[in-house]
Amino acid sequence: MRTICLCVLILLAAGFAQAENYELEDIVVVGASRVAVSSIRAVIDIEIDADRPVTSEEIDQAIRDIYALNRFDDISAEIIDGERGQILSFTVVERPLLTEVKIEGFDEIDEEELRELVTIKTPALYDDAEVQQTIDAFLQAYIEEGHRTAKIEPLLDVDDGNEAVLTLKIDEGENILVGKISFVGNHAVAGDDLEDVIETRERWWLSWLTGRGTFREDMAQNDVMLIVEYYHDRGYMDVDALQPQIALNDEEEYLEIVFEIHEGLQYQVGTLDISGDLLETKETLMAQVVMEPAAVFNRSELRRSVLALTDFYADQGYAYVNVAPLTRKNRELQRIDLTFDIEQGPLVHIDRIEIKGNTRTRDKVIRRQLELAEGDLYSATKLRQSRRSVRNLGFFESVSLRDSQSTSPSLANLEVEVVERPTGTFTLGAGYSSVDHFVAQGSISQDNFRGYGVKLDLAASLGGASTTYRVGVTDPYFLDSKWSLGFDVYKREQDWSDFSERTTGGALRAGYPLARDVKGFLTYRYEDKEIYDVTSSSLLITEQEGESTLSSVTASVTRNSTDYYQDPSSGGISKVSFEYAGLGGTEHFAKSIGSHRHFWPAFWGTVVSLHGQMAFVAETTDDAVPIDEKFFLGGLRSIRGFETREVGPQDENTGDFVGGNKSAYFNLEYLFPISKSMGLKGVLFADTGNAWAKGEDYFRDMRYSAGWGVRWFSPLGPLRFEWGYNLDPRDEEKNTVFEFSIGTAF
Repeated sequence: MRTICLCVLILLAAGFAQAENYELEDIVVVGASRVAVSSIRAVIDIEIDADRPVTSEEIDQAIRDIYALNRFDDISAEIIDGERGQILSFTVVERPLLTEVKIEGFDEIDEEELRELVTIKTPALYDDAEVQQTIDAFLQAYIEEGHRTAKIEPLLDVDDGNEAVLTLKIDEGENILVGKISFVGNHAVAGDDLEDVIETRERWWLSWLTGRGTFREDMAQNDVMLIVEYYHDRGYMDVDALQPQIALNDEEEYLEIVFEIHEGLQYQVGTLDISGDLLETKETLMAQVVMEPAAVFNRSELRRSVLALTDFYADQGYAYVNVAPLTRKNRELQRIDLTFDIEQGPLVHIDRIEIKGNTRTRDKVIRRQLELAEGDLYSATKLRQSRRSVRNLGFFESVSLRDSQSTSPSLANLEVEVVERPTGTFTLGAGYSSVDHFVAQGSISQDNFRGYGVKLDLAASLGGASTTYRVGVTDPYFLDSKWSLGFDVYKREQDWSDFSERTTGGALRAGYPLARDVKGFLTYRYEDKEIYDVTSSSLLITEQEGESTLSSVTASVTRNSTDYYQDPSSGGISKVSFEYAGLGGTEHFAKSIGSHRHFWPAFWGTVVSLHGQMAFVAETTDDAVPIDEKFFLGGLRSIRGFETREVGPQDENTGDFVGGNKSAYFNLEYLFPISKSMGLKGVLFADTGNAWAKGEDYFRDMRYSAGWGVRWFSPLGPLRFEWGYNLDPRDEEKNTVFEFSIGTAF
């Protein structure tokens, strides 16, 4: 439309150029309906004066002024002979009234998201600029989703009343992924190393699921910063990384991205010194600095040194200490001299602690996790530990702790802000397992009952081979003390291949913190048991048939130093327990179990985990150890790739698995994110272990397996799907075993 109007203006200008002056009798406007004629006349700067003719240039300017109203698709002017002179007639074609905007052809982006990008107002006269602005916003949204070839066609349907409906017809095109990433100018650092640094990734065979290879402008901008930081950590302080060049390959199958880098000189650390307000000797303070003279200058080490000095002062109450690294760059010697200048500021105490965002959780549940109280001396370490403790409650999506100056420089307010997450679940489901066959499950759990932090569990599981009912309550701070108190009541029936067992019982437990991250527990357990329907001919099993009672006490100590209990990436979990059965009842034994699992963060958000457990059970009287208290390995929670309870001692005559008095197994896992937004992870694992009879030695005849799996932190809870491969299968053993579960990972 704009092209037509411009052509009209050019033609009119050429026409009027042939005449110079016009003696006007009147000026009229034709074709206006929605736009008032008075509004048009108001912008026409032409006076009707018999003594002053109107020039063609003035008429040209009037056309431009009318067009500037942005209301018309076409404007023309002509001179008509009147009774006393000439009449200047402007004919206008109004833009249609836009009454509706439709969107068609979308699939990758929801209509609601696209609607938020529409800047076109209705009802209003059609405006090319507003339409183009909306189209540009749509195209940018599709570029961010990887559809760089998307096209938007505006279709205008105008009716006889000059009212119109605009349809934005979308051709999303193909999802063009990043197929090649290259670097130019990187002489000191290999391209493969830089590719590991940046967040943008080349496509792979699971891109359809994970979205890997999608190009995002904001991510590319961050990649430039990551490249610069990588060079800064290797002494290249003058490095310059340009904005990436993005282009489609010749076949338009994928994107090619080129990062251009100017490396500059590499610098070393020169002299190191500390000045300003010194709380301790220079030697003590320099011990906080991780940089060394003559080493390659490393920006991350500089940052860690500044933070270490800051924390050293902040842990002694100087909350607003300022550590300024003063650098002197010597280009000739290619070294940087560094002085840490310290301004300690005032000694600070905590004034007020304010908790926000906890719509359900009581304030005291959060406050008892804080290691700082009102009136305490400020401590940065205790502040970080407090955030970790609140986060590990598992009640919140996010936790932030911020300090701000109070009524005086020596006082600081602490603000704890949380975003709550649902802590109660109600689930119904069904599944199939190699042990229980068909299983129906139902559970109600609340980890934060009535906002007091009390955990409540009601669960039932009905299967072809097992039935379980359980009720449990745990108060981690009984009567607002440091003691935790809880109980479980349960009933279960389980059919194994050689016998069935029925158990009704309960447990009462109490715990108390022994140190940071360390807690001791004491548990009393009582059970009525029955072994029945014995089909095995092994004496070790048939002798167990009948009823029995268990009365035992267990002492245990647990240490959990992981960064986040629900999904650890660093730290470890250790547990040692000793159980003695014989405080009444008919069963007598002593059992000890020790385990540890450690997590190490690796590259790209991956995690390496190593888990090990050793256990021992022994008779304390002439009675044999109950078969259900022995160790049967194999399955998802011990050695994958083997059927459940089919790793360990067997009866020499019947071949039945009879359980071990000793056991040990180890699990090495490599966990990697598949989709962070979905909570989807992949795992590669290797397991080894075995169980042994009383007279056998530990680590004799170890069994081995390896495999892979998928874990999903779903709305129903953690799901595990894992395929284990027996690396040395024996007769009647499967080569591979698939298992899945809903519940917490071991």
